[in-house]
Amino acid sequence: MLGEYRITGRRASDIAASIETGVAAGALAPGVLLPAMRELAAELGVNPNTVAAAYRTLRERGVIETDGRRGSRVRARPATAPRDTLRMTVPDGVRDATQGNPDRALLPSLDGALAAAARRYAQAPTLYGQDPVLPDLARIARADLDADGVPAGPVAVTSGALDGIERVLAAHLRPGDAVAVEDPGWAALLDLVPALGLRVLPVAVDDEGPLPAAVARALADGARALLVTARAQNPTGAAVGPARARALRELLAGHPGVLVVDDDHGHGIVDLPLCPLSGVTRHWALIRSTAKAYGPDLRLAVLTGDPVTLDRVRGRQRLGPGWVSRLLQYAVVELWTSGAVDRKAVAASYGLRRDGLVRALAERGVVAHGRSGMNVWIPVPDETAVVTRLLAAGWAVTAGARFRVEAGPGVRITVSGLAPGEVLPLADAVAAAVRPAGGGRFD
Repeated sequence: MLGEYRITGRRASDIAASIETGVAAGALAPGVLLPAMRELAAELGVNPNTVAAAYRTLRERGVIETDGRRGSRVRARPATAPRDTLRMTVPDGVRDATQGNPDRALLPSLDGALAAAARRYAQAPTLYGQDPVLPDLARIARADLDADGVPAGPVAVTSGALDGIERVLAAHLRPGDAVAVEDPGWAALLDLVPALGLRVLPVAVDDEGPLPAAVARALADGARALLVTARAQNPTGAAVGPARARALRELLAGHPGVLVVDDDHGHGIVDLPLCPLSGVTRHWALIRSTAKAYGPDLRLAVLTGDPVTLDRVRGRQRLGPGWVSRLLQYAVVELWTSGAVDRKAVAASYGLRRDGLVRALAERGVVAHGRSGMNVWIPVPDETAVVTRLLAAGWAVTAGARFRVEAGPGVRITVSGLAPGEVLPLADAVAAAVRPAGGGRFD
């Protein structure tokens, strides 16, 4: 069962650490069945309750999973082996379309914004006990949310979208709860959910977002929360349209106890209207990151939601980091009010490259998806073969395994680094890479 690896320890924390060390070192492979609790307790000479506590800790950390009488196993992709480890090393001379980063040329300079923030700070340094959210930032953010039809709610500030999502999930869910997550979907989120000890229920998507039938199945299977990317879905580029939003809202109305989280990380780089699911259930949240439009290193996102959710998030935040730096909040307000980013021009720039690639692939008989944002998703029969062929042709793309649970294979191409003249050569290379390789029979 465990091969030559021996689990050691007398205390629950030591037993858990021993198993986690084995997983991290690769000695306990994904899917390996762990000893029954009584069996391991007898081997270590400890009470079975001690082993039960160790296993519970590992479940909460996302390292193992337990399936009733079938026992406990190392997760297929444990938290100690995140999907980011699947990133490939891009050789010199190969064009890199793997990173998922915004186009540097479209990001604003931070010099003026940071200088303005420093001047404001000099006039009134931030001290303990002040409001964690800058009033100017809350006012501007709330006006934007109102304009997009997001229900009224208080505003919080978190250190990026993933930080906000984690805080919202932790505010309502407990280890073992099930979360409906898009599949294919954001790799970091597919790592975060099990790391919190929660169960992933994959939900299929198309160009309009989560499929209602798939969401209905997840709800029937006991999903306590639904995570939806409103626009610029990573990796498929899906965007929830009005008809799809209506269908999902009608479905969710019958499940008022489900937590709904809208991730609008594409705000500022997408010209499609927002169709949020927020407000149809008792507890909801919508989060907007500044990363894609203003720069990932700002590490700032705006979060709104129902009063109970926001109260829990802000209360827990006070016990940890306290607040997101007001210097950063001052800088973001300056960026917003100075018009540092022309949102329409940015959306058009990404759209020109994305739509151009999807169209060129269609002309070559290749199906591709990319309704919004900076990524294009291409279903393929064999990810490894396609990635390898493209690498040989001078292009690095991302294998879809990073983004999938049950969805079929595919590759993701980030278009933000493409020059206009590279779209057609890339389409030619992709079309050649997805064609079945020739070959004969060898007896």
